[in-house]
Amino acid sequence: MRYQQKWMGIRIIKDGKNEDFPATVPGNIQLDYGEYAGFGDVMYGENCTKYEALENDSWAYISHLEYDKMDGESVWFVSGGIDYQYDILLNHKKIYSYEGMFKPVELNITDMLTGDDELCVFIYPHPKREGAWAGSRDEADASCKPPVCYGWDWNPRLLISGMWQEAYIETRTDAYIYDCEPSYVLSENLDKATVSFNIKCDVPCTIKFYDAEDNLIYSGDGKGFTIDNPHLWWCNGQGEAYLYRWTVENGECKKEGTIGFRRVKLLRNIGAHDPSGFPKSRYPVPFTMELNGRRIFMKGSNFVNADIFWGRITEKNYEELTDLAADANMNILRLWGGASFCKKEFYDICDRKGIMVWQEFMLACNAYPNDDKYLSVLESEATAMITALRRHACVVLWSGGNELFNGWSGMSDQSLPLRLLGSLCYQLDRNTPYIMTSPLEGMGHGGYKFHDERYKARWRDVFECFQKSNHTAYTEFGVPSISPMEALKQIIPAEELDEIRETPSWKLHHAMRAWTAESHACVETLKLYFGNEATVEERVAQSDWLQCEGMKAIFEEARRQWPHCSAALNWAFNEPWITAANLSIVRYPAIPKPGYFATKNALRSTMFSARIPKFDWKSGERFTAQIWLLNDSNEQVSGSVEVILKIGDTEISLLKWDNAEAEANTNTEGASVCCTLPAVDTDYMTLILRADKGMSSEYKLLYEKKITRHAPKGMNM
Repeated sequence: MRYQQKWMGIRIIKDGKNEDFPATVPGNIQLDYGEYAGFGDVMYGENCTKYEALENDSWAYISHLEYDKMDGESVWFVSGGIDYQYDILLNHKKIYSYEGMFKPVELNITDMLTGDDELCVFIYPHPKREGAWAGSRDEADASCKPPVCYGWDWNPRLLISGMWQEAYIETRTDAYIYDCEPSYVLSENLDKATVSFNIKCDVPCTIKFYDAEDNLIYSGDGKGFTIDNPHLWWCNGQGEAYLYRWTVENGECKKEGTIGFRRVKLLRNIGAHDPSGFPKSRYPVPFTMELNGRRIFMKGSNFVNADIFWGRITEKNYEELTDLAADANMNILRLWGGASFCKKEFYDICDRKGIMVWQEFMLACNAYPNDDKYLSVLESEATAMITALRRHACVVLWSGGNELFNGWSGMSDQSLPLRLLGSLCYQLDRNTPYIMTSPLEGMGHGGYKFHDERYKARWRDVFECFQKSNHTAYTEFGVPSISPMEALKQIIPAEELDEIRETPSWKLHHAMRAWTAESHACVETLKLYFGNEATVEERVAQSDWLQCEGMKAIFEEARRQWPHCSAALNWAFNEPWITAANLSIVRYPAIPKPGYFATKNALRSTMFSARIPKFDWKSGERFTAQIWLLNDSNEQVSGSVEVILKIGDTEISLLKWDNAEAEANTNTEGASVCCTLPAVDTDYMTLILRADKGMSSEYKLLYEKKITRHAPKGMNM
């Protein structure tokens, strides 16, 4: 039986003084202390900087144990994970020590109990590598603590720790089922599934296996049985995310779960070049996902921690965010290495919704060491992650971490941490693909702006940049937007809210100098397109316009490059706190931005799409666009479309394409349209692809009546 404990509180141990305050489990020490000390709303102003004073403190959770033990029962302390380096003491005696946060804790404490027992979980200060650049993510480069809380361009520096997963006392008999994990082998042509169970229990157990309609299809000891013509698990947009249900029980104890049958492979991209000359060496990494024998286009986003305080993330948070991802026609989420791991509920939800998960380990943008201490912790933490997640149908790809081969990381495929992770993935989950990092040869990260100031003379925007790109996968890219006024008022003091400028709160909430001086508000870009003078509300609307059209331009271009290009995942899906500006398409906690709806439209399985050379146009120019029928569904599609250019009240019919067709998972290139733009008194024009079967599209483009472009009055070029 499980017994939830009443934690007396957390004790801060600092300068020889002890101070107790209330504790929440699951939760985070820093959140509890901030509420106790009156730090105020962590989202507002500079309040989150108050937590920096706590970084080098030690802490102790204290609980007097409550349980009822019957004859023949043992008593266990169980936790899903504790962050980060800690000791567990029972009646002031150390019984366990660990470094890491992902490995569950299960301790048999029966023989140490007295009947009046105090349990203490002692948390050491956050790891910081000696000699690292103080206040930066470098401090995390010799530990397995996810580096995001050391500060990122969308996450404040706020080091958290504590009992972030559920913790309780449990009594167990000899009939307790410690673990039961199903595994399966699919026949070559996928018409048979041979299933077996690995059960850790001291008494015999009965396995019952049900289909999704709750029909019992097997009952027995589970040592091996075969299912003919199994229903396969498919990702969102390709078929049903079919899950079988199972139970394992013995009269006293029962475990249950689900399983989805699928086969995943990474294949060479069609059209990816081979290296020239001899001997052959590197070529673009295989990055086309084959699911159940079908090549599919991976379309999705990068998913980060749903809150700056991981301990308060709930199943409801995950449900809301994954609902949005599925509704946006996404089929994959990359769990980025800097934040790396979610609670188990996230993966259960992705199993049900058919959202594939690209799971990275907790390495990001640092050079992680080859020393034995670090490798020992990494092996323990990675083993816990793999064994917990390999049973999920949704987990289709492992990766060592983020941007580990880039100049700022400097690792290579000979780095021992990455060799270790590859070895563990092979040993523990060899049928799921593994890559050392992202990006690899052929893949692209970036860009992250609508307009790249390096190309001012050419007026280069994301339309042109991505049409000139030829990557096998775009696994990070984005266009920023400024948060709406209702969000800004929650985080920016009134005296700083009159304009977007480099004040402490605007900067802290990532509007300025998040990674460049311009990011993420990109006010100079807004001035470039819309002029110098604008209110904050107008700048918000302008940035939303750019994010909407930018996201459509990039996603649709990546899809047009299929099958050479196999994936498009924007940076990023969500944000962990209220930002003033950033690249996410969903703002905290789960509120879609206008850019989300633009992305949703760009990811429809079937749609007419226009390849437009650029965003900004002026009268007298020759406007051109190329029309496509995109289809990443598993069925042939057909439809008709009329292409119309609307400028003010003027509508110009450019093309009628009747009976357009595209085979399953195939795009069809249509005709190009062109016209000379008339002089009309308006500041935008709309290209309309009016189609049947829900395949229409629209593009709102900047328009100027002037024959020649001039910089807005007073603008610095």
